[in-house]
Amino acid sequence: QVHLVESGGGSVQPGGSLRLSCTASERMIRDFPVAWFRQAPGKERIFLAAVSWIGTKYYSESVKGRFTISEDNDKNEYYLQMDNLKPEDTALYYCAKDGRQFYTGNVYDNLDVYDSWGQGTQVTVSS
Repeated sequence: QVHLVESGGGSVQPGGSLRLSCTASERMIRDFPVAWFRQAPGKERIFLAAVSWIGTKYYSESVKGRFTISEDNDKNEYYLQMDNLKPEDTALYYCAKDGRQFYTGNVYDNLDVYDSWGQGTQVTVSS
């Protein structure tokens, strides 16, 4: 099973930026989509962005235009650049590996298809 580790969280003022990183333990993750989710206290875990195994990117409407997902295949790392952060972006952020090898569809918001999760990194947006 792939081991995922997130980093890069922290505290930032509204309008600020953060870049989250997700490091995977195995190169085989390249054959699978990887996504970012977040979960605020008392709320469900929600989909933010995904990158397919061929590099196609998908975003939820709530973060489109502010968040950017990217990857560095040589390092087995995935990133979430977050700009113009708002207080409502405060949450625990997770990266996850999709279990569907070579998947090229456009449905990524179903938590059940993800078979590896990181431990999460906290993002707090407050003045």
